[in-house]
Amino acid sequence: MHSGMIGKVAKAHRYADQRERFDIHTLAVTIRGDNADHVVELADDHWSCGCDFFSHNGACAHTMALELLLAGMIPAAEARSMPETIPA
Repeated sequence: MHSGMIGKVAKAHRYADQRERFDIHTLAVTIRGDNADHVVELADDHWSCGCDFFSHNGACAHTMALELLLAGMIPAAEARSMPETIPA
């Protein structure tokens, strides 16, 4: 690895440790659920998921799992689907 790349790798690690540097606006993720795969998307500050539970409730385990995983990196309050009363 050349010396310029070594510095870039170190910088990437530093950035990754500073989650506040990141604001995620658009995202598509496939989650392997217990029964099937589900595509979860964040677009225009709103979640969507292809599972039946989401279509009836506007939130599901898949969207909430991504909220937990991306805590502090999703800028808009509208993107939040996790009820405040559920323990982490």
